[in-house]
Amino acid sequence: MRVDVVLVGGGLANGLIAWRLLRREPPVSLLVIERGDSLGGNHTWSFHEADLDPGQFDWVAPLVSRTWPGYDIRFPGLRRRFDGPYHAIRSSQFGARLSAALGDRVWLSSEVTAIGPSHVELSDGRRLTAAAVVDGRGLLESRFDGGVQRFVGFDATLESPHGLDRPVIMDATVPQQGGFRFCYLLPWTETELLIEDTIYADSGSIDGDASRREIERYAGEQGWRITSLGREERGALPIPFRATIPPDVGAANVGGRAGLFHPTTGYSLPHAVRIADRIARLATIDTGSIRELVDRERQARASGHRFLRRLNRMLFQAAPPEQRYRVLERFYRLPVGLIERFYADRMTPWDRLRVVVGRPPVPIGKALACWPEPG
Repeated sequence: MRVDVVLVGGGLANGLIAWRLLRREPPVSLLVIERGDSLGGNHTWSFHEADLDPGQFDWVAPLVSRTWPGYDIRFPGLRRRFDGPYHAIRSSQFGARLSAALGDRVWLSSEVTAIGPSHVELSDGRRLTAAAVVDGRGLLESRFDGGVQRFVGFDATLESPHGLDRPVIMDATVPQQGGFRFCYLLPWTETELLIEDTIYADSGSIDGDASRREIERYAGEQGWRITSLGREERGALPIPFRATIPPDVGAANVGGRAGLFHPTTGYSLPHAVRIADRIARLATIDTGSIRELVDRERQARASGHRFLRRLNRMLFQAAPPEQRYRVLERFYRLPVGLIERFYADRMTPWDRLRVVVGRPPVPIGKALACWPEPG
């Protein structure tokens, strides 16, 4: 069987590529191959509208599950409200809409055994050829050296309204145990919300029971009575300290597999949207042209990512675990535009200078020791 584009993996990056290609003129034939029984996995992807340009948001908007007018942050010494649309995509809705649009162009429960720049082989003996083979099967965590952002969250149903009118993307007033720790809150309805226990830690070991206890403790402190905990979501995102070149296995890598994510937040949706948009605009879509496009994107982000990795080292290495929150608390006092560009991974040289100017929230000697990138 031959098609124009084969997308190996049905997660965020390849899902967005498929969704964008459905709108392309002239059209291309495509196929998504996913080893699981549904597209999208079990995730919640959030983003600020300022992360995307208006044209990009236009084609992403049908996938959005919920939008709020802004978000809040809470630290021991700072509470601040930010305006500007904040969106969330639930993977169940993402997968359902994408599957409905693609129809028989999705192969689920299909195991790939070999992949190259122009072919894919499956465990059942089928072989596909294509002009473009794209590998979006997720992070290769063993390739990253640094800390980790690990999280466990539940969709909680409460006995009475929670009173939130917008997300709280960081509530770091919680006990700072084992690293920079905060609760992340997305209010789905008046009595339903995602409560996520997140920690920037030195290791990726996830203790689901401990996080559940922390979530129940936190809810109690807010005066909320949980009547049920539904869907559970957990993960561990690398927070790199040094540059890592993803392996080239012949296909064009995208998403986390290509290292296309925000080094400090782990956010990947803005990068995935940009790549999907640019692939759809290629005059000729083939593996080589996509690989070149991804390489150009990495090069364009190289200087900014080098700076963000310095922030990561400062966060993890210049302060004891229980004091790491001070780095982010200071950051959230900065101008709104700078913070927006930080999340969008579009910081200017002036932004970077502004972040480091002034008295650091950690000992100056330790901060300076974190500046050089490890070899």
